Amino acid sequence: LTYADLRTIGGPLDPREPAREIELHLTGNMERFIWTLDGVKVSDAKPIHLHPGERVRVTLVNDSMMSHPIHLHRMWSELEGADRRFQVRKHTISVQPAQRVSFAVTGDAPGRSAFHCHLLYHMAAGMFREAVVA
Repeated sequence: LTYADLRTIGGPLDPREPAREIELHLTGNMERFIWTLDGVKVSDAKPIHLHPGERVRVTLVNDSMMSHPIHLHRMWSELEGADRRFQVRKHTISVQPAQRVSFAVTGDAPGRSAFHCHLLYHMAAGMFREAVVA
């Protein structure tokens, strides 16, 4: 199965069109074992900010040669198909090498949340951001 085969019955939790878009590149260097979001290691990264109740489209672009299962804590990621229509609700979205995927998320969990690669050795090497709803 691929994500194209999956469907969540009942549609998205929030039917609104996203008000803005965030594009993040999954980057890394396999020789040096460095993994980052947008080429910025976690210690130098600024949080991703969402306003309470804001609907945002996040596009993940995998510029590396490894698959990255990206996980956003405390909020649902509503994966979109190529036509940008809701497809399936997930907590973790796997992004294959050279793949581009988009999901919609609503800032419905006030406070700080982790946003990271679920391969924990990638997360520990820098592929991590804080998401803040405030």
